[in-house]
Amino acid sequence: MKHYEVEILDAKTREKLCFLDKVEPQATIAEIKNLFTKTHPQWYPARQSLRLDPKGKSLKDEDILQKLPVGTTATLYFRDLGAQISWVTVFLTEYAGPLFIYLLFYFRVPFLYGHKYDFTSSRHSVVHLACICHSFHYVKRLLETLFVHRFSHGTMPLRNIFKNCTYYWGFAAWMAYYINHPLYTPPTYGAQQVKLALAIFVICQLGNFSIHMALRDLRPAGSKTRKIPYPTKNPFTWLFLLVSCPNYTYEVGSWIGFAIMTQCLPVALFSLVGFTQMTIWAKGKHRSYLKEFRDYPPLRMPIVPFLL
Repeated sequence: MKHYEVEILDAKTREKLCFLDKVEPQATIAEIKNLFTKTHPQWYPARQSLRLDPKGKSLKDEDILQKLPVGTTATLYFRDLGAQISWVTVFLTEYAGPLFIYLLFYFRVPFLYGHKYDFTSSRHSVVHLACICHSFHYVKRLLETLFVHRFSHGTMPLRNIFKNCTYYWGFAAWMAYYINHPLYTPPTYGAQQVKLALAIFVICQLGNFSIHMALRDLRPAGSKTRKIPYPTKNPFTWLFLLVSCPNYTYEVGSWIGFAIMTQCLPVALFSLVGFTQMTIWAKGKHRSYLKEFRDYPPLRMPIVPFLL
């Protein structure tokens, strides 16, 4: 069996970092990363990006050496992705923060609203309902992170945790401050508005969970298999007929419901910012589906049926 030689160069300086001989033809990029780590322990596999061209795309861990457009002496270019942190850790941190921060304002701990309001309770029932909904949302997210989600990538750059936490924690504090403020006024249309908003929130939370379960069932544990998601017998998944990312559609719907319920401007802004970001993600996934699957359903839009 003919073996390969693999030369790894720095993508920026073109300096030779490593030379591997007698590499098996069936070796994957993941295995080559492990061999590279033996000579450069500071660059563990998760922070390595190997590519065929200095400015090209990163090779996938599952790519096989002999199937790449290289000769028996392969040249790969290395880029350092920086310190990495697991997706699970990032999600748990960014979701636990809003849960804890919101409750600080709900219980009106000292130094938030003035001494006379310390540990007092709001007289408006919508404030208590909002706390239940907000807490339920983030407890659901934490449990899904632990028991439902299957991540195609194990890590992300460490710097992302600071950006993500600033976003989630900051908005949680801003929303909670006004909703739990002693001078907070209930929604204009009273109980009818709250009931409608609660119905929207609950339906969208159930829909979001249903989509996450459907996506989980598409990918066996430990695999990176990608399939076209289709509706199941669960009616909440029927939104797959119209959009590629119904989990984002339901997520935005939940926050719209919460904004209607609380009639709070920071919640509306959080919904708008979240919708903008999720639209970017949805468009990216939609393009990826179209590129990967020739038989992808043509009627689907990324996030909003018939529009966007």
